[in-house]
Amino acid sequence: MSDTYFHPVSGFDLPRFAGVPTFMRLPYVPPGHERFNDVQIGLIGVPWDSGTTNRPGPRHGPRQLRDASTMMRAQHQFNGTRPFEAANCADLGDVGPNPADIMDSMDRITTFYNEALAAGIMPLTAGGDHLTSLPVLRAVAKNGPIGMVHFDSHTDLMHSYFGGTMYTHGTPFRRAVEEGLLDPKRVVQIGIRGTMYDEEDRDFAKANGIRLILIEEFHARGVEDVMAEAREIVGDQETYVSYDIDFVDPTFAPGTGTPEIGGPNSFQAVQVVRELAGLNIVGADMVEVSPPFDQSGGTAFLGVSIMFELLCVMSAQM
Repeated sequence: MSDTYFHPVSGFDLPRFAGVPTFMRLPYVPPGHERFNDVQIGLIGVPWDSGTTNRPGPRHGPRQLRDASTMMRAQHQFNGTRPFEAANCADLGDVGPNPADIMDSMDRITTFYNEALAAGIMPLTAGGDHLTSLPVLRAVAKNGPIGMVHFDSHTDLMHSYFGGTMYTHGTPFRRAVEEGLLDPKRVVQIGIRGTMYDEEDRDFAKANGIRLILIEEFHARGVEDVMAEAREIVGDQETYVSYDIDFVDPTFAPGTGTPEIGGPNSFQAVQVVRELAGLNIVGADMVEVSPPFDQSGGTAFLGVSIMFELLCVMSAQM
């Protein structure tokens, strides 16, 4: 029987507009809490966007995402999954970043995740810009390189920005490969599109065996076929899932810093996550929700809907 302490507050018991918002109305169980070691999947906010190179705002993402997440209910509408009964889930709170120091912030993020992983907690992250993934991977993949399924309109494989700045939201996965956190031959990046500076990032992908699925190929082949290949690439070994909200077309997700036209619709946005079922997932993130560019909260609602889909897939492993 599942532990009811870790069940979300029902909208039948407390209106969704009432109470202190946590991710999906789950209990708040930060490090040091007496039930911390009982958590199996921890939802973590990383309110940080110091890697952003143009339009800032994702530092406010976790707060808007928490508010939007009060709309999530207990059961998946299509497959019947009840993730809060399958696993002990909790909101672990936010990593406290240093907004004046990128390197210190990354150390703080890795330290927080090391503590969660030491307690046997699988992390589901709400960012934050995409540089967030690098310090998370430093914790998740500290014992050796892992695979990754990456949904994005950008590769985030650039070498550097502004004459040698190595840590931005356009470089995390280049650094992750260089640091031995990702096995490039077990990395697939889906939805890539948009105008380009040059071919540098794609050349790096080709040279290292990273599979890029451009948006033209995604639309031509369809979700099921593309995701079948993605599952084959990562296999049954440990895999991380990174989901940038700008994977989705800006018609459906305008609240992000670097939107690109021509992307998937909101249904395809959740379809691709459902096709991850059965993978050996060791952590996931959903990043780049930027409230200043969508104050209506629609982008955040899509973001937490994607997080719920990720939670359903992750909880099925328990």
